[in-house]
Amino acid sequence: MIEMIFLGTSASAPSIHRGLSAQVILHREYRFLVDCGEGTQRQILQSGLGFKRLNKILLTHGHLDHILGLGGMISTFARWEAIEQVEIYGSSWALERVHDLIFGVVLRGARPQIQIDLIEVQPGIILEDDKFEVIAFPVFHRGPCLGYLFREKTRRPFLNEKAEALGIPQGPERRDLVAGQPITLSDGRVIHPDQVLGPSQPGACLVHVGDTGQTDNLESLVKGADMLVIEATYLRSDEDMAERFGHLTAAQAARLARDANVHRLVLTHVSRRYHEAQIIEEARAIFPETVVARDFDHFRILSQDVQRET
Repeated sequence: MIEMIFLGTSASAPSIHRGLSAQVILHREYRFLVDCGEGTQRQILQSGLGFKRLNKILLTHGHLDHILGLGGMISTFARWEAIEQVEIYGSSWALERVHDLIFGVVLRGARPQIQIDLIEVQPGIILEDDKFEVIAFPVFHRGPCLGYLFREKTRRPFLNEKAEALGIPQGPERRDLVAGQPITLSDGRVIHPDQVLGPSQPGACLVHVGDTGQTDNLESLVKGADMLVIEATYLRSDEDMAERFGHLTAAQAARLARDANVHRLVLTHVSRRYHEAQIIEEARAIFPETVVARDFDHFRILSQDVQRET
């Protein structure tokens, strides 16, 4: 299971009910903060998540409404929180702006109290273990931008009843079978993984796109995702403005979700010029499984199942 908590869902500037772009993604021991708009650290506290282990920050791009909160949060980490090291991932352009913000404004040449690693991201896998991977991909906005795919790897479940019937003891023998290796029991019998492993089951898949002005390059990347998170800054009536500023309409996002056969579409980066009901109406006419995210919405993403808590 992958979890996602929205901390800020507004476009460009905060509103009374919506903070600026930020969200936390959880999987097992991993905690990722994706973007860090102004006021994010207060949203983290209000959400109840806290700062513990929040040491991987993924930036979609370098616009200020997505990075300005890093200044205050790094300052807090350095003074009060038990975080010794933080990794900030992004394009070279985003990291240049972050460097200026943190080292030029917040620290002003002082030695940081924590280790700050700025990691330039190229498209491809940026984190991987035997169960999970995070993949970055290019997104077309204004300047070099990135989207991120969070995916559990396909697995074959261990069938405990079959193992018991075959007399396989608890311990390393079962671990080896799960790893795909045959074992030899004390009585000489050879047990192969296929005898105790079920059919392959896909893991949960979450795709976060952020700001983008195009979708034609995204369909193959988001195809079949359990949850697609993407902006809907404009409505179809303002499509010319959306194109001018490199953003999407709700209808464009919905068409992408429909054509890519995703399970659930979650729209964010909401403009104050529209009512939420207008965005929902436009998107659901094309893709019914659409919701508009609100600050502090909590989603649990499983394979072919998405649960929303508000």
